Amino acid sequence: MQMFNESKLSPQILENIKQQGYEKPTPIQSQAIPPILSGNDVLGIAQTGTGKTGAFTLPIINNLMLSNRRVNKLHTRCLILTPTRELAGQIKDNITSYTKNMKITSTVVFGGVNKNTQIRQMRAGTDILVATPGRLLDLMSDNYVKLSQVEAFVLDEADRMLDMGFIKDIKKVIALLPQKKQTLLFSATMPKGILNLATSLLKNPVKIEVTPQATTVEKIDQSVVFSTRKEKLTNLLKILDDKSIKSMLVFTRTKHHANRVAENLRKKSIMSAAIHGNKSQNARQKALSEFKSGKLRVLVATDIAARGIDISSVTHIINYELPNVPESYVHRIGRTARAGRDGVAIAFCDETERGFLKDIEKFIRMKIPVNTTLSNQAPIRKITTSRQQANNKKKAYKKKVTKKKPQQLSRRNDSTKGKKTLKKS
Repeated sequence: MQMFNESKLSPQILENIKQQGYEKPTPIQSQAIPPILSGNDVLGIAQTGTGKTGAFTLPIINNLMLSNRRVNKLHTRCLILTPTRELAGQIKDNITSYTKNMKITSTVVFGGVNKNTQIRQMRAGTDILVATPGRLLDLMSDNYVKLSQVEAFVLDEADRMLDMGFIKDIKKVIALLPQKKQTLLFSATMPKGILNLATSLLKNPVKIEVTPQATTVEKIDQSVVFSTRKEKLTNLLKILDDKSIKSMLVFTRTKHHANRVAENLRKKSIMSAAIHGNKSQNARQKALSEFKSGKLRVLVATDIAARGIDISSVTHIINYELPNVPESYVHRIGRTARAGRDGVAIAFCDETERGFLKDIEKFIRMKIPVNTTLSNQAPIRKITTSRQQANNKKKAYKKKVTKKKPQQLSRRNDSTKGKKTLKKS
């Protein structure tokens, strides 16, 4: 399938896709859409930014339209589970665009907001329900959501689900699904836990692997900047001196550092905001909306948002702090170079992060080029941390003392022996 109009998607869906500016499917879409339309279970492995959402939502919408079953109150015909609120909202927005002028309803439920609105939306039932595991189980326990009518079940970003500790919640949901259904599992990587889940969940699945596991998008220009921790903000400001950079994502490991970086940028009159788990859902949505509209030039985020931001205009990703989980690096930089565009990813690495860099390079199977323009220090492979320097000094001192001690003892013994000999004579 080279073009969308070559698929068996309905004319209305094709028209809606065209209005979104899409004519040619991405590799994951061209390979996944036909088997999903045919009713097969699918195991899809593809990195972020490759069009996975369209790969499963477009054929599901088509299948639901053809089956044309009436959905009962509180029920849904398709359940899509995602790890984060941002990703859930994003998938819902895509579905809304794809189902324009169609009699297919969709609803999204996630935590962090008042659930009364979500309860009201579910009372009439919905064709497609996009949900995060926690809020879904909460609504199900109060009998506001029922799953006996589910025809298709999608587990999106499955590896991230496991990373966030959702495996028990997922199994609870799966246990309440009907036996007869189409199941689709999509993941950026294939760790052992996902493989075991796929084996138990999927029936004779069509396996689609668009890119090798743990590889990064080829169109991303990656580099690493070696500096001290204090120099990171200076380097970030140097990069932002380039006024052509209109949309930048900055990643930190902690919520506190995300707040501090955003605050420091605002002090320099750079429009920015932080997004992380401690922010209310309204604050997170406001920051995302302003970032998408261009009101904010920089969005500072923790890894919670690494798979929940699909903004085609993001040109630069800054890893202000390297992630301690190598997979997160791939997901972070996947926020640029969306839909075949080019992108830039720059990692800041201080003397305490050399182990993280080594793990990342091993995971992506490449050495990240050094950014010689901004790097103020030698490559990290030659850097020793202050703790290591202290340990080295201790070892050197002990070695020195050990060598001198026998000589000192022998001199004392010789002196003693001499005195005894004199007395005897």
